[in-house]
Amino acid sequence: MEFACGFVYVPPPKDSQQAFKRSALLPPVSWVRPVRAPPPPPLEIKEIKVGESPPKVGQQPHKSKRQGPPASTSAFYDNVDLESNSPKQLTPTRKTALLPPHLRPAASSHSPSSSQPFSYDNGVESPSSWSANNAAVLPEGARLSGNAPGQVTPSAPPLPPRPSLMKYMPEYVVILPTSSTTEKTLLTPPPATPPPATEDKRPLPGNPNVILVSLGKLLSEKVQHTQGKPTSCSQCGSVLDYTYDNLLQAKGCYFCEPPAWSNAPSAGLQHGLFVLSPSENLTRASQPLLIFCIDISASMSITSQVLTGQESIHRSRLEFVQEAVLLCVQKLSEQQPDTPVGLITFNYEVTVHGCGDFPSHVLSGDELTDSENLKAAASVFTTPAPLSYTKKFLQEQVSGLSAVGITALGPAALVAITMASRHPGSKVIICTDGKANTPLGNLEAEDNGARTLLSSTIFYQELGEDAANQGVTVSVLSIEGTDCRLDELGRLADRTGGKVVVVNPGMLQSEFEQIIENNTIATKCTVTLIVPNSLRMRGEKEAGHKAVRKVGNVHLGKEITFQFVANDSDVSPPPSGGTVSIQLQLRYMPKNGQMMLRVFTVTRNVTHESLVALTSLSLPIIQLNSSQASAALAVRGRFLDARRESEQQMKLIERVIEHNRSAEDRQTYKEWVITMEPIYNNIFNFTRAKSVVSDSQSLTDAGAALLYTMKQSNRKTIMIKDHQNLHFSPHWKQSKS
Repeated sequence: MEFACGFVYVPPPKDSQQAFKRSALLPPVSWVRPVRAPPPPPLEIKEIKVGESPPKVGQQPHKSKRQGPPASTSAFYDNVDLESNSPKQLTPTRKTALLPPHLRPAASSHSPSSSQPFSYDNGVESPSSWSANNAAVLPEGARLSGNAPGQVTPSAPPLPPRPSLMKYMPEYVVILPTSSTTEKTLLTPPPATPPPATEDKRPLPGNPNVILVSLGKLLSEKVQHTQGKPTSCSQCGSVLDYTYDNLLQAKGCYFCEPPAWSNAPSAGLQHGLFVLSPSENLTRASQPLLIFCIDISASMSITSQVLTGQESIHRSRLEFVQEAVLLCVQKLSEQQPDTPVGLITFNYEVTVHGCGDFPSHVLSGDELTDSENLKAAASVFTTPAPLSYTKKFLQEQVSGLSAVGITALGPAALVAITMASRHPGSKVIICTDGKANTPLGNLEAEDNGARTLLSSTIFYQELGEDAANQGVTVSVLSIEGTDCRLDELGRLADRTGGKVVVVNPGMLQSEFEQIIENNTIATKCTVTLIVPNSLRMRGEKEAGHKAVRKVGNVHLGKEITFQFVANDSDVSPPPSGGTVSIQLQLRYMPKNGQMMLRVFTVTRNVTHESLVALTSLSLPIIQLNSSQASAALAVRGRFLDARRESEQQMKLIERVIEHNRSAEDRQTYKEWVITMEPIYNNIFNFTRAKSVVSDSQSLTDAGAALLYTMKQSNRKTIMIKDHQNLHFSPHWKQSKS
């Protein structure tokens, strides 16, 4: 079990995202308002004679000729905090004093360096003392001169008495025409520096929470069996730690009750392999069969021109098939002589070819219309002998085939699957060039009525289910330039894990060999993925916090993917920085016939940060999941949903490439986009015209083969450039037999 992301990514809650939104009309957060110094107050001078009492509070002072324009009250307070939002300075509040004429500085002292404030702060002794009525007491006959700081002259009169209402002693300063250096500094605005560049912290598009399950790799590993029987939750089926020995302990399930069990020491069995079927009921494993099911209807006699060396000849489709089968039989007899190989042909009748002392069986007429009679007849047919005994006879049977009649594909497929189901792991290869047109499994029913077409669709779906349950893999190959309705017939192959291919007649042998070499390592496989109920599964058929997928037959290259997201119900999502556990269960039957259960439980960290998730994403897993999920939707006719799914994941992939800045990732992305081109832009080029009995659209043979291949692909096959299915024209010549 591999994760596309190193963390479980949960987008931040919507409330927290809205809290940080600011209006576009507001200035940036880092912007600082420039500080403006208050304008200098007007110079107001009032002569006060010695012995005259100061004016009362609220009384207008006597205006002199040198008095400037009236000033507001705030002009007397040199406090920057009242006019700006700059941080408050830790200096006491200063108040401007009106000095009498004899205390004004001389005209020559109009320079910033000549001002000397009287620092009378609370709690600090000043150079002079104060009298009882709060008046400053200076030495007799002394005055203050503005020429030099602290200069004392004998002619200085005492300061006027301080009003009794002033409880605190402010700082008295001498007002000068020019501003001080400090005031000039306050008038200078701070430099406009742009805010520092930050990383893109937007929520990720698409879904990075993808799990890859390499079934071929996991089921082929040799692992020691776990003693005892697994203990499972009665609600979700999760396997608990096998150390639990009573039901009371087994009641607590982390996956069903994550809020109460999130801190449990064990969220489930970490790893275990259990034997489910008792050993006494085992039967001796039999050798899997290989059955060729070949179309010999009249359309197989159509010829095409072939260049052999410098000579051009015409060969029929049946001749190409005969040559490919004979070469495969010869190769198998040399490499795997113990493999039993059978031959079934179909036109207006179905023939099960015998070998040696066992005669052939022919089914025709009304026998081809009853599925139950066909199953009963096929169940008693003799199993083919190993190829080491039947090679010569089989070659003679293949060489003597001739093309004539209609196409009884449905009954032939039913007989072949019934014979192969007695030997789990068997393969059936169906090769045809036209639509099935007999009553059972008729694929020309679109011209007759919707009821017949629906009956045929159900027939192939049920046949695929039976084959998968019995461990039979069915592959379907159609000849290039024909119309076989692979959108319906392909369901049979897709359910069993087989291939759906539109092939050039000259490439039949290569396709046969690839199918034969792809051995089945397990059958009856079911994959179950369980997440806490604070998460939920996302997919075509998944719902809730548990996904069950019937895979059926497993070969070495089999890989499937899952998606999960945060639960959007009333259950709160897992918090960032926390952990969640995810359990994977594989139930399958290997070649020895024992039913096995393998369990994995993995714990992952949770994050809300998009940058953290981006740095740990695996592009191949994201790309494979997008291909599989989109193809699964498209083969069911949900073309718009398939495009929407692929576009969402494409945005995520582009975001990863932009973050990583890797040339290798860019090249891989270009190749992958070519593969996904039919879903992105021209999916309707792979669809037929609308049906005469409904408004639905179906896939052409090329479209069905392409999408079924994408749905069954793995990380290696999805990145193959110039895949043959991409070169097929969306319009095909129809051939009826």
